[in-house]
Amino acid sequence: MSSVFGVSSSSYYKWVQDPVGFWEQQNSELLTKLKEVYSMSKGRYGSPRITKELNADGIKVSRPRIARLMGRNGIKSIMKRKYRVTTNSNHLYPVSANLLRGDFSTTGPGEKWVSDITYIRTGEGWLYLTVIMDLADRKIVGWSMDNSMGTTSTVVDAWKMAIKNRPPEKELIFHSDRGVQYASHEFRRCLKGLPVLQSMSRKGNCWDNAIAESFFKTLKTEMVYHRKFETKAQAKLEIFEYIEVWYNRKRRHSALDYRTPVQAENEMRKHRTEAA
Repeated sequence: MSSVFGVSSSSYYKWVQDPVGFWEQQNSELLTKLKEVYSMSKGRYGSPRITKELNADGIKVSRPRIARLMGRNGIKSIMKRKYRVTTNSNHLYPVSANLLRGDFSTTGPGEKWVSDITYIRTGEGWLYLTVIMDLADRKIVGWSMDNSMGTTSTVVDAWKMAIKNRPPEKELIFHSDRGVQYASHEFRRCLKGLPVLQSMSRKGNCWDNAIAESFFKTLKTEMVYHRKFETKAQAKLEIFEYIEVWYNRKRRHSALDYRTPVQAENEMRKHRTEAA
C-alpha cells in the first residue's frame, strides 16, 4: 500500500498508528520549510511561488496545501498598492512607429527589448530609474539610476549597459513609450550602425509597453513601497540588490513557467548550442 502512494514504509506505519500526530508533524516540518522560502523572498512570495520553490527543492506539495498553511499561520505576501503610470511625451522630436504592436512573444533572446523610466522618492529628493528588459527571458539586461531625467544619465547609460551585457546579434526591436529621452537625437545616435529598429507606443496607450510597466509595478509593490529611503545612496544600493540579486537570479516569473530569468537564459543558451 505504501508504495502505491509513494511514501516510505516507516511513514505509512506512523500514519496508521497515529494519523493525527503524523499530519501535525508533517505540517510542522513543511511550515518550517515554507517560512524559510518566505524569509528568503523577504515576504514577496505568495503560495504559488512558494510551492514552486519547494517543488524545485524536491518537496512534493500542492499550492492549496501551502495556501492553507499560510492562512492558518497568518503568513501572506506583501500587500500590493496601485502603481500609477507616468510619462512625458510633450516634445517636438520625431516619433517612431509601433513595431511591437502588443506582441510580446519571441523565439529567443535579442529579438525584442522594452524600456521605461520611473522615479523613486528618497529623503534627498527623487531618484530616476531606467531599465531595459529582454522579453525572451524577462531579464533586466540594462539599467541606470541618476538624480536627473537627462537623456545621458537615463536611457543612454542603460543602453550602454544592455549592449555590453547582451550585444545585438540580429535584428532587434527596441520598444519604449514616447518619452523625450527615447525620442531625442542623442539616444537615436546610439542606435545608428546597429541592427536595431526603434519602436514606440501609440499615443495615450501605455499598455503597448505593459511588460516594462509591469516590472516597475513589481519592484514598487514588492520593495519600494515598503521602504523609507533616507538617502539616494541607500535607495541605489537596495534597488541594485533587487534587480541583480533578486529579480534576475532568484525571483520565479509566472510568464517563464516559474523559472527565474537566469534559468530561462541558461536553458535558451543550452538549446541554441545543441541546435548549432
